[in-house]
Amino acid sequence: MADFHIMSLVNAMVYALLGVVLFCVAFLVLDKLTPFALWKEILDEHNVALAILLGAMSIGMCIIIAAAVH
Repeated sequence: MADFHIMSLVNAMVYALLGVVLFCVAFLVLDKLTPFALWKEILDEHNVALAILLGAMSIGMCIIIAAAVH
């Protein structure tokens, strides 16, 4: 506990916020590039294959963003 610095906590919070913002921007770009509304397809049409694909792409984007931010 002696090595704890408040700036370490602030840095972690800034990087986490930056990662979430980058993920949201990447998701919005992905949503705009598709020819249909992603949420409408998943929720209204119950397109499970699209939900699985979107989940896999989200995990991939998160790994890339985490590696870039870290």
